[in-house]
Amino acid sequence: MTPEQFLELARVLPEPLLLVTNEGQILATNQPVTDILKLRRQELQGKMLFDLVTESSDDIKKYLEACSTSRAMILGSLNLRTNDGQTLIFRTQGAVIQPWSPESSALILLRLENRNIASNNFVLLNQKIDELAKEVQKRKQAELELQKANEELEIRVQERTTTLQETLNELQLTQTQLIQAEKMSSLGQMVAGIAHEVNNPVSFIYGNLHHAHKYTQDLLKLVEIYQQICPNPPLEIKTQIEEIDLDFLIQDITQLFQSMTVGTQRIQEIVKSLRNFSRLDEAELKQVDIHEGIDSTLMILDHRLQAKHECPEIKVIKKYGQLPNVTCYPGQLNQVFMNILANAIDALEKSALTGRWSAVNSQTTDNPQIQITTELIDKTSIAVTIGDNGLGIDEQVRSKLFDPFFTTKAVGKGTGLGLSISYQIIVEKHGGQLNCFSTPGKGAEFVIKIPVNF
Repeated sequence: MTPEQFLELARVLPEPLLLVTNEGQILATNQPVTDILKLRRQELQGKMLFDLVTESSDDIKKYLEACSTSRAMILGSLNLRTNDGQTLIFRTQGAVIQPWSPESSALILLRLENRNIASNNFVLLNQKIDELAKEVQKRKQAELELQKANEELEIRVQERTTTLQETLNELQLTQTQLIQAEKMSSLGQMVAGIAHEVNNPVSFIYGNLHHAHKYTQDLLKLVEIYQQICPNPPLEIKTQIEEIDLDFLIQDITQLFQSMTVGTQRIQEIVKSLRNFSRLDEAELKQVDIHEGIDSTLMILDHRLQAKHECPEIKVIKKYGQLPNVTCYPGQLNQVFMNILANAIDALEKSALTGRWSAVNSQTTDNPQIQITTELIDKTSIAVTIGDNGLGIDEQVRSKLFDPFFTTKAVGKGTGLGLSISYQIIVEKHGGQLNCFSTPGKGAEFVIKIPVNF
């Protein structure tokens, strides 16, 4: 890479970057470096790195030698003197761009990071963590006090009439709604924030991949023209072509750009799914694509569907029908899909301990599966069926599935609120139905029915 090519690439980057030789000569810098040193780029050209730092020349030479002889990025530290006499401490990351050879010096790219700013950010992060820990402690204390109050209230309710018992039940349901709503609100804000922060750098990378690929193709075209005009280059050029394996490089670089493009597109799809799942701006009724909500939920749970040492990969079979947009509360409906799918995964992981799974659609299978079916019913309502081929649920447990705080999971694994909240969302919020059908040894099936226009 020449200094001119380095400046062309570094011009769009906000980080301070230096291009130096292994002898310490400064070949090029970008604007952030000149701003830090309070110098013009012309004043830096021809200078040695030793002229700008307080470290000894021996230390600098050792660091540059380490950078020029390693394929990995080398971490270091530099104390830079600015033009106004200040000394700034920087953390460095050095990487060789052109390895050293007898014919030419190594080209080393140094990335600078202001240690004071990084330290301040670290202190600020610790402060935020401390504040969050205190808030979590307060919430735990509040939950303990609330739990104690509930226990005392239940003792008194047992001595009262059936009317007071019904009032208490209603109070408990309202309480669970508030707790779950707070949790989902916090989760939604966090997910939306992460999606926003990830989307900005990914969009920048994706936007520049096209230009980088075009510039690369232009350079390769230039090489091809040179090869045609000069089929017998000098020995030095032939040697360099053999060292870099030019034919393989030309073939592989296009595949690299394709892989990077696919990767950034995948990240953008994940960000879109995160935003769709949180739906913080859609707390009111809205017409949405139900399939989009299901797919977003599956994206969130994708890591749990992958194979683990104790459980094979969980296969998801989608049998989507032709559905119109449905008027609903999108965020709450996504919460229902999340609860039911997460429970199905838990059931299949539990079944993995026995290594047995039940039949799906009258066909035996040796692998865990979740089947999602959607269909339009009489043009006025839709049905979403989520079934698994786990070991199923016995009648005693199935009759209590939608009761608040009822759970068969170990302490710390479940709160008993997921299906209770899901039932309220479907029945009370959307005027629909939520049912579970299961026979021990034959899997479980949850059927959601909601009107198209609520």
